[in-house]
Amino acid sequence: MTVQIILASGSAIRGQMLRQAAVPHEVQVARVDEEMIKSSLIAAGAPPRDIADALAELKASKVSDKNPGALVIGCDQVLDHKGVLLNKPENPAAALEQLKSMRADRHTLLSAAVIYENGKPLWRHIGQVRLRMRDASDAYLESYVDRNWESIRHSVGAYKLEEEGVRLFSHIEGDYFNVLGMPLLEILNYLTLRGDIDQ
Repeated sequence: MTVQIILASGSAIRGQMLRQAAVPHEVQVARVDEEMIKSSLIAAGAPPRDIADALAELKASKVSDKNPGALVIGCDQVLDHKGVLLNKPENPAAALEQLKSMRADRHTLLSAAVIYENGKPLWRHIGQVRLRMRDASDAYLESYVDRNWESIRHSVGAYKLEEEGVRLFSHIEGDYFNVLGMPLLEILNYLTLRGDIDQ
């Protein structure tokens, strides 16, 4: 059975993960005001897991409504540091401030995925990774941001583990794919069990 699979995300790394796993798909970016929705959920006291899940579901739902019969994968990732959700940094100074705040401390990444078909949710999963950042010097963090700003500006927490950002960490507990922003193994397992990709 061949089904159309749509990734409701403009994230280059999420698309790359599906391509590298040989999952045929197309990309349709869901137009949602993530910051407004996130702010209203935080104001309502929603926990980080629920915020990641709600944003992933909204993206999947929006794209599913326009693509009957397709399987639509919505994803979102939030970074929880001491109960505060960090956003993508607006400028290099904000990136540096985020990195300094997390230095020598733990934080959690939550990567949610929701799959929709015909406007209804079929499946959801939230992957969790705990990371400890090493006690990097101010000088290193400043040079890191200078060298990597164009790449890290699109990442919550102002780092990319698949690049030089790996040097910021002393310990990581959890699935690498969740760090990249998608619970890939769980998605592949679901698609395989359904028969949407080869067994």
